[in-house]
Amino acid sequence: MRWLIYLASLGLMLALVAVGGALYGFYKFGRDLPDYKYLATYQPPVVTRVHAADGRLLAEYARERRVFVPVKAMPRRVIKAFLAAEDKTFYSHFGLDLTGLARAVVTNLSQMGTGKRPVGASTITQQVAKNFLLSNEVSIARKAKEAILALRIERALSKDRILELYLNQIYLGKRSYGVAAAALNYFDKSLDSLTIAEAAYLAALAKGPSNYHPIRRYDAAITRRNWVLGQMARNQFITAAEAAAAKKAPLIATGRTISDLARADYFAEEVRRELMDRFGENIVYGGGLSVHTTLDSRLQNLAETALRSGLERYDRRHGWRGPIARLDPVTGWQSRLATLRRPLGAPAAWRLALVTDASESALTVGFADGQAGRIPKAQLTWARAWRKGQKRGPKVKRADQVIKPGDVIWVEAVTETAKGAPVPPGVFALRQIPDVDGGIIALDPHTGRVLAMSGGYAAARSSFNRATQARRQPGSAFKPFVYLAGLEAGFTPATRILDAPFVLDQGPGRKKWKPANYTKKFYGPTPMRIGLEKSRNLMTVRLASNIGMRRVREIAKRFHIGDRLPLQLSMALGAGETDLQRLTAAYAMLVNGGREITPSLIDRVQDRNGVTVYRHDRRPCEGCLVAAWAGGLPPEPPDVRRQIANPANVYQVVSMLRGVVTRGTGRRIAKIGKPLAGKTGTSNDSVDTWFIGFAPDLAVGVFVGFDKPRGLGTFDSGSNVAAPVFKTFMEGALADRPAVPFRRPSGVRLVRINPRTGQLADANDRGAIIEAFIPGTEPVGESPVIGGGVPTTVSEAVAAGASGLY
Repeated sequence: MRWLIYLASLGLMLALVAVGGALYGFYKFGRDLPDYKYLATYQPPVVTRVHAADGRLLAEYARERRVFVPVKAMPRRVIKAFLAAEDKTFYSHFGLDLTGLARAVVTNLSQMGTGKRPVGASTITQQVAKNFLLSNEVSIARKAKEAILALRIERALSKDRILELYLNQIYLGKRSYGVAAAALNYFDKSLDSLTIAEAAYLAALAKGPSNYHPIRRYDAAITRRNWVLGQMARNQFITAAEAAAAKKAPLIATGRTISDLARADYFAEEVRRELMDRFGENIVYGGGLSVHTTLDSRLQNLAETALRSGLERYDRRHGWRGPIARLDPVTGWQSRLATLRRPLGAPAAWRLALVTDASESALTVGFADGQAGRIPKAQLTWARAWRKGQKRGPKVKRADQVIKPGDVIWVEAVTETAKGAPVPPGVFALRQIPDVDGGIIALDPHTGRVLAMSGGYAAARSSFNRATQARRQPGSAFKPFVYLAGLEAGFTPATRILDAPFVLDQGPGRKKWKPANYTKKFYGPTPMRIGLEKSRNLMTVRLASNIGMRRVREIAKRFHIGDRLPLQLSMALGAGETDLQRLTAAYAMLVNGGREITPSLIDRVQDRNGVTVYRHDRRPCEGCLVAAWAGGLPPEPPDVRRQIANPANVYQVVSMLRGVVTRGTGRRIAKIGKPLAGKTGTSNDSVDTWFIGFAPDLAVGVFVGFDKPRGLGTFDSGSNVAAPVFKTFMEGALADRPAVPFRRPSGVRLVRINPRTGQLADANDRGAIIEAFIPGTEPVGESPVIGGGVPTTVSEAVAAGASGLY
């Protein structure tokens, strides 16, 4: 009895010591622990997705690529796989698995001194505590804190909430955070499409993703997956037959593929910048936004193709700038070619090749993979030697004239000739990444929605967006707004303006300013319409001088071309700076009848819960939010666009720009065969070239120029550099659309006039055109000439001077 009393006393003392030690441990390690209560409302970072207008994925922004799925929406087989692998008693323990903990203690004691990593016994709750609140430090102190936090978390959160946090937070390799992202990245499947074997493999990754890589560690991955399947069967989560069948399945990790991805790098970057300004970095890269953009995927593909082909066409017209590198074509060149750094910006279809032999009729080229091909002389005729001053060398008469063996060049496989005849395999064409660059933008003129945008030849080469960031001189593309100012001042498209020398004394010590027409000729009194169609500089300057540059500046500000246009006559010729998006939007405001629009890239943004947090179109719409449509006319939102110009005057400008396409500097556009209008633009020395134009329901702008400004060439202008890009795009964009005429507003009268004199045409006048007038402003008799007098010949116009200016 005495011994029993001694033993009981000793046991009681040990128990008291244990309890005291536990209390002390709770006190010591439980101090200053992180606040766990925020886990009740915690929302893990989720990827932000950006979609085109047709729903195609455009871009994703995230620090952790995670797709959040509520635990109630997760398939049971996925949940059971993780429970079997990590914590089969999860729904019955209180945060700690005492049996597993005891087993881990025995195992670790037996392995002391062996150097093996200690075995853990962490429950899912403990892993949540570690992943969210603690570090990965391997120490007794961290395990103690983990256990204390697990007990507290179990009291604060439900089991389902703890499991939801765990399955959406855990890292499973391949940039996969959470099981939903892992299902996509490993198997290209949603969770409900996973097989039992695939669910078990994802659960196996929780032990250490790098240890069970599906390719590099295939055998280890299969072994671990099959162990998980065995645990699932042992715990009766699946049947033994299901486990046996799943173990026989191969592990095929296909990876994520997006077959219908929209490509618009410059557009996507503009969207990202706008999202960052509006919502901030943390929300964009972790808020799980769903962004619906204005991008039209079909038009975007057309824009990318048109701009690339236009830049390549200009570049080839100016000759061959030389090889990418030179290698010894005799021995060992294949390995050196394989390691050669691929220049950025080349299309995926282009290949690096080495010229191994050259003859009069063709070049022989080889590739790093051992293949060979030939470039016939017909594919080299454009490669005339480039010379300083943008002059080309002599015509290519031999294939070996410019390119030599040892040259590393870009080539592209050719499948057919220019006339459509088939070409045998192994025939290639010489290619060159353009040195010039540019931009193109297409938008809806009625809403301002940007439908397509490309800011350069390749975003991989330069992320600088020439559609929105390049401030360049628009040249003659600005003239329509000078003429609009003239119409608002009371003139008409038939008003004659003196086309004669114009000299302005700029003050002591400065040269006299002497603008000139592109043709270097003078044409005397000419109707305003012809001045715009033929892009006459002298007429434009004389009109601006007559009405005053304040009117011109006010128009530029109203149409958002520029807010601080200097009051200098050279500004009337486009010497001020603007960007392609602004100028295209200004033209869009012409074709829509003079109503103000703002270019927009984002239609709507929803948060992770589907709640709309931003909408570009904020117009009220009574009758739109109804459960069902009862028939009849659909509800029509009000038009809240501000009227910034008289629709009649604006239509007159549109009519004159239509003449630019049919008779003026943009005649090549008329071949499309649809109602189109627009204007070329070329700055001094052909540094900047433009074509801005529109159909009744589509406005498009094109800019081409060197990033470091320099002349494009003596004979290069907006007409033969930018206009072909516009033409290529519009041909595709309008191919399946009916020919819609430009909409004429009320308050406009159409009259037949003689385009040379601006007077009313008689019945026998074959060259008569239909001109738009505001009623009461039609020409009556011979009108005065802006610029002085009524000269009748060019010589008299020259002698008449420049309306009193020097």
